[in-house]
Amino acid sequence: MSSARRLPALALALATTGLVFGAGAADAAARPVTPTCSQAQLPLPDSRCQPGAVNPAVTQANIDSTICTPGYTATVRPPTSYTNPLKIKQITQYGFQDTNTSDYEEDHLIALEIGGNPTSPQNLWPEPRYAVNGKTAGNKDTVENKLHKAVCAHQVGLVAAQRAIATNWTTALSVLGL
Repeated sequence: MSSARRLPALALALATTGLVFGAGAADAAARPVTPTCSQAQLPLPDSRCQPGAVNPAVTQANIDSTICTPGYTATVRPPTSYTNPLKIKQITQYGFQDTNTSDYEEDHLIALEIGGNPTSPQNLWPEPRYAVNGKTAGNKDTVENKLHKAVCAHQVGLVAAQRAIATNWTTALSVLGL
């Protein structure tokens, strides 16, 4: 492919990340960006921006051959070439002052291991790795693992686990009696 044909694709890819380049970049960087997603619900995402989304290929009837099969999440996890530009865009949408991408995990609100949609921006958000209101991304990982174990042991239904984590991951275990 000639470099002339690659440039529009590169410009489009950069534009979708929200990055600004060229002669007006300094002016654009100086202008404040109005956040479209709120930090008020942290450590939860803004439910208007990320309400959660499920993977329609995962159902209660097929959990034993999908999410409960070792290695399943590796088969559906999106590549960082998809999630990193989305993370940059969403950090801006949330108006985070700290824009260091390593301080955020582009996390699935409804975890892949309980049938969350792998690529929907409604299910992915830049979750701070640092403590917010006493909770970290690591705390959410623990909840995800316990929900996965309970769903695969048939102690909790798939939809109930998905609904509980999407509503409030900090209370999901207690809501489900786990």
